[in-house]
Amino acid sequence: MSPLVPYPPIEPPPSRVHFPDPRTLGQTDLVAIGADYSPGTYVAAFRRGIFPWPVNARIVPWVSPRDRAIFPLDEEPKFSRSLRRVLRRRAYEITLDEAFDDVVRACGEERADGTWIVPEMASLYRELHRLGFARSLEVWGLEPERPLIGGIFGIAMGAAFSGESMFHRRTDASKIAFAELAMCLRRCNFQLFDVQVMSEHLASLGCVAISRTSYIERLERALQTATKLTIDY
Repeated sequence: MSPLVPYPPIEPPPSRVHFPDPRTLGQTDLVAIGADYSPGTYVAAFRRGIFPWPVNARIVPWVSPRDRAIFPLDEEPKFSRSLRRVLRRRAYEITLDEAFDDVVRACGEERADGTWIVPEMASLYRELHRLGFARSLEVWGLEPERPLIGGIFGIAMGAAFSGESMFHRRTDASKIAFAELAMCLRRCNFQLFDVQVMSEHLASLGCVAISRTSYIERLERALQTATKLTIDY
């Protein structure tokens, strides 16, 4: 862990927002709408299984999907043969929290059709990083100039980690970041790796969908366990 990231995380001032239990929502994914970018509100939402998905800086839906995507941590990862080959070759270096701002910026820039990482969200993530909740894993090239070629960032609370976004500047670099993070989480005894919403890309990495109720039950258990994310092994 970077010496600049406090552990355990520093609790932010409490939010004035009270989120309902998403298990009472029925068939909707939408919990609330409101442009509140305070760390306290984000932390309160996380603990309920809720996350923001900004349309723009002023319109921020807070959602809890009925089908939640996770990467299973209780079994050996079933990565594709080609990804396993890339991981074995290890023609890269990984670090934790060395370039958090650069990773968040790159994740926003990668989305050509616009990004939900509006400037206010980027500022929120930087503050959550300062408090010890937001973490990043970087993938660097081995050239002398040591370019940043990929990365992933997310939120760690208790034994739960929620992946927010990832990027790549070279083929497979985001897959490397995801796989290395998943293996770190397993070594550090994390219980839950949330990836929020399923996509073909996430499914190809081994992610699965579970019900909202099952997800929240797992989250509640994971939040009761303290563990530290590290890449030392």
